[in-house]
Amino acid sequence: MELSDIQTFAAVARTGGITRAAEELNTVQSNVTQRVKALEAEIGTPLFERHSRGMTLTGAGKRLLPYAQRMTALSREAVLAARDDGEPKGPLAIGSMETTAAVRLPPLLADFHRRFPAVRLSLRTATTADLVAGVLEGTLDGAFVAGPIVHPDLTATSAFREELVLVSARRWTSLAELRAGTPESGPTALAFRAGCTYRQRLEQIFVEYGWPSAARFELGTLDGMIGCVAADMGVTLLPRAVVERSAMNGSVSIHTLGLSHARVETLFVQCSAGHQSSALQGFVSCLKNDDDVIAA
Repeated sequence: MELSDIQTFAAVARTGGITRAAEELNTVQSNVTQRVKALEAEIGTPLFERHSRGMTLTGAGKRLLPYAQRMTALSREAVLAARDDGEPKGPLAIGSMETTAAVRLPPLLADFHRRFPAVRLSLRTATTADLVAGVLEGTLDGAFVAGPIVHPDLTATSAFREELVLVSARRWTSLAELRAGTPESGPTALAFRAGCTYRQRLEQIFVEYGWPSAARFELGTLDGMIGCVAADMGVTLLPRAVVERSAMNGSVSIHTLGLSHARVETLFVQCSAGHQSSALQGFVSCLKNDDDVIAA
């Protein structure tokens, strides 16, 4: 069983399709398809069900996935451990929600780069669900995700506290006006793709407001999200700091929510077992020294 086939299988399972897996692995689609077929032939059973919307795991694929994740993580960890002489250097893969990357991380990343210039840091933005999976699989050394996160294989450090707000077009000056002036089904919910914690909270708010059947529209970028809100396409849920620092702040209205919906904690998660590289230790030291970071 080739490790590269296992890694490719894990990427397709995580992304749900050949095209997205090829982009993540920085290879061509035909190579991904060939490796998946080779693994299926070796095991002797299909690992994916193929349909128009992508690929989903079969029963055999679901049983194989945890082993593939562990093998991928262990392989990467072994290479890093062998190269690690105690000097922070080499690659470091950090993940983050797009909202956190846009507002909270620039000072932290700049400080880290000044202190450890030999580390080649890469930053990947994704949903909380995908980021947690990346840390568990070993494709990410650590990630900033929305809490709460409880997992036996992860260590979580409190990083930032955010206040979530409902964001609408400028013409809706109050939440009461928005609720009274929208159709019975409610406004369109603008959200990032499935796996986003903010999306889950927005869904909860819509149910509470009596809008469970409201239309949903997925967007992939923060600027696109705020731009569509400003154009009165729908409403979204974002951290207040993100909206207030946006160049389009003057084109939207910010609505304060109750504490049960507004409070969210951003956590930095990493694997609790195995080798912690010197580069990751250096990053964590910057995280703990950042004045904006919450003491764990």
